[in-house]
Amino acid sequence: MLTDPAPTGGVLTHVEVYDTTLRDGTQAEGLSLSASDKLRIIRALDDFGIDYIEAGFPGSNPKDAELFARARELSLRHAKVVAFGATRHPERTPEGDSGLAALLAAETEICTLFGKSWRLHVEDVLRISEDDNLKLIEDSLAYLAGHGRRVFFDAEHFFDGFTAEPEFALRVLGAALAGGASRLILCDTNGGKLPWEVHEIVSAVRDRFPQAVIGIHAHNDTECAVANSLAAVQAGARQVQGTINGFGERCGNGNLCSILPGLEIKLGLQCLDPGKLKQLRDLARLVSEVCNTKLNPHAAYVGRSAFAHKGGVHVSAMRRSIDSYQHIDPALVGNVSRVLVSELSGRSNLVTKAEEFGLKTNAVDAAVIVNQIKHYESQGFSFEAAEASVALLIKRAEPSYAPPFKLTDFQVTVGERGTAEPFSEATVRVEVDGELMHTAGSGNGPVSALDQALRKALGIRYPQLSAVTLSGYKVRILNEDAATGAITRVLIAHDGPSGTFSTVGASTNIIAASLLALIDGLEFALLTARGDFHTDPPVAAQGAP
Repeated sequence: MLTDPAPTGGVLTHVEVYDTTLRDGTQAEGLSLSASDKLRIIRALDDFGIDYIEAGFPGSNPKDAELFARARELSLRHAKVVAFGATRHPERTPEGDSGLAALLAAETEICTLFGKSWRLHVEDVLRISEDDNLKLIEDSLAYLAGHGRRVFFDAEHFFDGFTAEPEFALRVLGAALAGGASRLILCDTNGGKLPWEVHEIVSAVRDRFPQAVIGIHAHNDTECAVANSLAAVQAGARQVQGTINGFGERCGNGNLCSILPGLEIKLGLQCLDPGKLKQLRDLARLVSEVCNTKLNPHAAYVGRSAFAHKGGVHVSAMRRSIDSYQHIDPALVGNVSRVLVSELSGRSNLVTKAEEFGLKTNAVDAAVIVNQIKHYESQGFSFEAAEASVALLIKRAEPSYAPPFKLTDFQVTVGERGTAEPFSEATVRVEVDGELMHTAGSGNGPVSALDQALRKALGIRYPQLSAVTLSGYKVRILNEDAATGAITRVLIAHDGPSGTFSTVGASTNIIAASLLALIDGLEFALLTARGDFHTDPPVAAQGAP
């Protein structure tokens, strides 16, 4: 997989993938990784099949120096770890440059050097002549190549430099090739170019250097980094650089989680070993977890909502043809289709959701439940993230359904005794099979007290509730202009033996809203335990009625 791709003019079948999450990605605001974090991501990228992993800038900080020392102990099966650095300082020789020395000390087979390709940076930032810039690029690369390193050259600000003065930018690439660069990486460092501009400029580079292996390194300041990367490949680029989840400085880098499916699925090119693309969503989630960020639910291909269908017309069509509202099979990238239920739903949404939970409903009952949902949502409920409450609405519509318990009344007291911490106490009366139980509970707040009182009342009859824990509590005020009369929506998550599930309640009284969600959560847990629901919902299959 690490052999050179076809030269320009040949038949392109394989595009190299170069990941810079651990270097350029960590320049994102608020993102910081330890050496151990980076090692964990390196192992995941290697298992996924990335060709090159730019692990860091060994001359910039002790942490990256430590990383390269530890990375030498890794037994990678596929990827090559790359050290990143700058061309030598204009006032130093290659032999006396500390940055080049740090690159050699990293002991990687491959080094990537960046250099200036825009006259603005050469004359206004470095404040050197064009000839001096060409010399420091050539001799820096030659110095590393002379020490046995394969060297890639990142032409910083190449697209801006080419737009301003094409010949100047092309002479920079010529100097890099003369110094021994095995890859010419064209960088849209400011992220300001558009796809047709990238295509035109990459084509010009390809024509000038037909035997060179060209790469693309795009930033996302115009939301075009993915499109620019694909356009560059169509114009002749043979290596794509980017980051997992698009992490990077300012607006981020080209997102490999979108670039790779674009190349493999849309353009029919090979980047990974067969079947590896199915690990893409898992990789995106792992990297987000290690980076202590939340994966964007609306991210293309890998987001939780990437194949979520809410509109009734959409779901109805998909029940006839699964391809009607999906541009690919989500399984190709390790994702799944999901059907949401909301005020925008039709009967097809409800029937599909019933099937997912192993329930049956006819068209008439489905229409009634959909109208109930629309009514509830007009009162402040939201069922998109509360599928357990949806399942209960369907179950409660069954003529023979009898709930496992009924709450007959409750009372909550909140107070403070002397200088002690405030306290909360709750009492509930719960009916189970005609037997009335009256219990009390205390907690660190009124919702906690209610939860404890309900569990105490139900625990003797239903000991299985001990395996169910309240794991999340979210509150949203819907109409703030109503002040203390505003509607409050409460979303509660529970963890149980079958996984996590969520329920919803809404009321002008936050305690009442919370209680509705609590009751739904406990009822759903009990019904799941006795087998009324299955919690591994299949996606509606093509041809479903």
